[in-house]
Amino acid sequence: MTTRILIHTRNLVFPHASVTDGVRALQELGADHGFAVDTTDEPGEFRPGSLRRYAAVVFLSTGGEVLDEAGRDALQAHLTAGHGWMGVHCAAGTELDWPWYEGLVGARFDSHPPIQTATVTTADPDHPATGHLPPAWTWTDEWYNFRADPRDRGARVLLTVDEAGYEGGTMGGDHPLAWAGEHDGAPTFYTSLGHAPEAYEDAAFRRHLLGGVRHALGDM
Repeated sequence: MTTRILIHTRNLVFPHASVTDGVRALQELGADHGFAVDTTDEPGEFRPGSLRRYAAVVFLSTGGEVLDEAGRDALQAHLTAGHGWMGVHCAAGTELDWPWYEGLVGARFDSHPPIQTATVTTADPDHPATGHLPPAWTWTDEWYNFRADPRDRGARVLLTVDEAGYEGGTMGGDHPLAWAGEHDGAPTFYTSLGHAPEAYEDAAFRRHLLGGVRHALGDM
């Protein structure tokens, strides 16, 4: 049976132009690496009967309250059953009034300065999402500030950004950007990168996303 993932793209706050590019990138990665991709922006797709087809769920630049109560219950049950989850970019600004989701994503979005170029540090090169990256590299994105350090929830931080190299950082010298972990026993992955459409054409960023999918699928 083909491994399938479900990408959820609903954003009620600030829909991103890059979502189409992100979906296409993940579809192409799936075609090359043996997993199938379905997409939805409908909360009604989050029901036990529908979700059981998927080995992992991806929240791709979602925003706001994107699930109804039945959908929340279904997603929680899906992870409790061991299926994985991956969040990209403003997935950290999703379901802000749901405490369980805060544990899922690892840290809540707080703010971001204008888009700038900065230096990213590969904090952990021993992960499929970062093993191909150099120790330090230049990237242009929205640099998310978070309300807490995901390490406080046991996350494995993979990427950080040097706040000395841009304006508007609020987290100090150890500013996390991407991390991996688990929630309710299920594998979870989050990256704050991916605001711009052109990010999804970048080969290194695509490999970063692929590593996140592999983590969410438990394929380490």
